[in-house]
Amino acid sequence: MVGYLNLILRLVIWFLLTANLSVANIIIGVSIALLLPGSPKSLGRLQDWLRALFEVIVAIPQAYIEAFEIILRPHTQEEVTLERVKPGRTPGLIFLDIFLITFTPKTIVLKYQEDGWYEVHRVRRRKKKA
Repeated sequence: MVGYLNLILRLVIWFLLTANLSVANIIIGVSIALLLPGSPKSLGRLQDWLRALFEVIVAIPQAYIEAFEIILRPHTQEEVTLERVKPGRTPGLIFLDIFLITFTPKTIVLKYQEDGWYEVHRVRRRKKKA
């Protein structure tokens, strides 16, 4: 089941990159998705994939909310933090994590470190002094 999710992820990425749903492009996309090497030893659990897909659905309204916050109340503080990659993530799930972090307007992944960390840039509102 998870192998199909990896195939679907590859096809979605292909169609997003090409923005073309012609028959020829679909055949090329399926061929490339099947020919790309996979790592059979690192199959993710279906539960992890379902959780990641749910997080994608939740991120869409969150992105709109953050966009309006930035428009209405300026965010002038910036910070770069390190976030730990969840344990046991496959490359496809790591891609979805990076996509989720970068999808929202207040955060972007600057670098994925192979030792299991994301370098994340955030903008924040200036804290009011008490």
